[in-house]
Amino acid sequence: MGVNLQGLLLAIDAGNSKTDVAIVGADGTVLGTARGGGFQPPVIGVEPALDGLAEITGRAAAEAGLPPAFAHVSACLANADLPVEEAELATALEARGWSRSIRVYNDTFAILRAGLDEPRGVAVVCGAGINCVGMLPDGRTARFPAIGKISGDWGGGSGLAEEALWFAARAEDGRGEATALARTLPAHFGLETMYALIEALHLGRIPYERRHELTPVLFRTSAEGDGVARSLVHRLAEEVAALSTVALGRLGLLDEQAPVMLGGSVLAAGHPELDVRIAELLAVKAPKAVIGVVTAPPVLGAALLALDEVAAGPEAAARLRGHYA
Repeated sequence: MGVNLQGLLLAIDAGNSKTDVAIVGADGTVLGTARGGGFQPPVIGVEPALDGLAEITGRAAAEAGLPPAFAHVSACLANADLPVEEAELATALEARGWSRSIRVYNDTFAILRAGLDEPRGVAVVCGAGINCVGMLPDGRTARFPAIGKISGDWGGGSGLAEEALWFAARAEDGRGEATALARTLPAHFGLETMYALIEALHLGRIPYERRHELTPVLFRTSAEGDGVARSLVHRLAEEVAALSTVALGRLGLLDEQAPVMLGGSVLAAGHPELDVRIAELLAVKAPKAVIGVVTAPPVLGAALLALDEVAAGPEAAARLRGHYA
């Protein structure tokens, strides 16, 4: 192939449900790719989780006809929520012998970088959970622990589903305000009452992982005019605005035009009521923010971070983006 092995870069985007790997030349050419299962070291342990990454990386290297040896590895990993976890995972990856240059990021940084022409801005990601990160070209970052309620988080698809269930249950039994959610949530599963839904969830007749299906139901119920559902949608908008504003402030970007990128299954879905409310709040809290939506695959962001690390030029970034366009 005539490929300079010294210039090979490995980009990893490993989420909870799937992992994408790309082998990229320093000129931005994508030489091999592979996809596999999710990255969940808290569930299966660090080494088994890295074994999974090794298998996916091996397939990408085989597609490229190259050995798994790289000038730099950019690994954007789910469950790397704290800097100490990033450092531990970087050490474990170094032991694999793929490269002497490895950077581990929380996977939210991949979405942020995928949406930016330069590493400058903030991203809020709302999928199963919610997180926010920001970065500057000089390497400074803004971030939150984003490990759930104990770190002050509210929202995310799973959290919204739980909130909707709470309000619907109380509406049906009389403890809370009336809401159409008491009808629309059980109807999604072909049930007539919240009691029947509670029983099905509690006894496992509806698997736990299917609760996330209720988040789109919440948005549809809000769009139909339900006040309780709308209050949850508006609270999510408030969380997005608060995260964005704090991150921009930490990076000194509140008084400058700066991108605020929205990503993840909830924020990229185009819910008009949510989008409008986020824009209204940011117009007050961060009036110079420029809102965008990230739809590019996060592995692109991981690969761009790798190109940043080796100081590749804009032509390399453009070639890489062209591959994923």
